[in-house]
Amino acid sequence: MTLPTHEPVMVAETVALLAPSRGGVFVDCTVGLGGHTRAMLEAGATRVLGLDRDPEALRVARTALEAFGDRVELIHADYRDLGRVLDAQQVAGVAGALADLGVSSMQLDEEGRGFSFRRNEPLDMRMDRSQGPTVADLLNEVGEEDLANLIFQHGEERFSRRIARAIVDSRRSGPIATTGQLAQIVRRAVPVRGYQRIDPATRTFQALRIWVNRELENLDGFLAEACGRLLIGARLVVITFHSLEDRIVKHVFRALAQGADALRILTKRPLVPGEAELERNPRARSAKLRAIERLA
Repeated sequence: MTLPTHEPVMVAETVALLAPSRGGVFVDCTVGLGGHTRAMLEAGATRVLGLDRDPEALRVARTALEAFGDRVELIHADYRDLGRVLDAQQVAGVAGALADLGVSSMQLDEEGRGFSFRRNEPLDMRMDRSQGPTVADLLNEVGEEDLANLIFQHGEERFSRRIARAIVDSRRSGPIATTGQLAQIVRRAVPVRGYQRIDPATRTFQALRIWVNRELENLDGFLAEACGRLLIGARLVVITFHSLEDRIVKHVFRALAQGADALRILTKRPLVPGEAELERNPRARSAKLRAIERLA
C-alpha cells in the first residue's frame, strides 16, 4: 500500500510541550495520517489512543503505525466523543492530549472528497463519508438568509449576501452538484478589485466545510472535557487553522485557567510555525498552537 505524503504541523513544538518522554497514556484526538502520534511514540509515550472521524485517514494511519504494535490503538470517533472513548478504554486520566483541528493534506488532495475547488468533482466535504448529508445536499435545501449568515459567520466573507443570493438563483435552474459549479457561482458574485491574494471562493468553501462537519459545534465542551481528563502535570495542545477556532480555544483556555480548576496557560500568545517549516510546508502558514497544563 502506497501511503499518501503528509507532513504534520509543528511536530517539534508539540512534542516539546507534551513531553511524552515521561511515559504514560497519551491521546491524539485527531490522529489523521498518524504523524503526530508517531512522533509521540518515538519520543517515549507508553501508549497512544488515536481518534479520528475519517475512516479513510484511520486506514492509512493503521498501516503507517503498525510497527508500534499495541502501543497505539486507533478508534473511529469524533474528538468530541473523547469522554465516551476514554471511559470505554477504562482510562480515567491521560498524560497528555493533542487536537490538530485542521483538514489533512489527504482530505484536500484526494480526488472525490470535494474539499478543494481546484478540481471539478462531487461537492461532498464530509470528513466522515459514512454518515450525514453532503454539502451538495445541504446547499440545495438551505434558505438564502441562513446561507448568507453561515457564510459570513464561518467564512468571515463580507460579500456573503451576494454569494447566497447567487447560489439560490443558480439552483433554480438545477442542483449545485460539483465544486466547479459552486466556485464559478461564487467568483461571479464577488466584485473583483485589483490583485486578490486568495481565490474569491476560498472563504465560502471554508464556511461550507465548517458547516457540514459541525467543526465549531461543542468545541468548547471538548476543550473542557480534555482538560478535565489531564493528570497532574499533563498538558493539552491544540492546533487551529482559522481564527474562529483559535478564538474559541483562546477564550475557553482563559476561562478554565481563571476558574476553580488548577490549570495554567502555557502560551500567552499562540505559537506559529518557523520559517524553515513554512518553506517545507506552505500549508502550515495559518497554524496556531495553544497549550494548557494541569497543575493539581
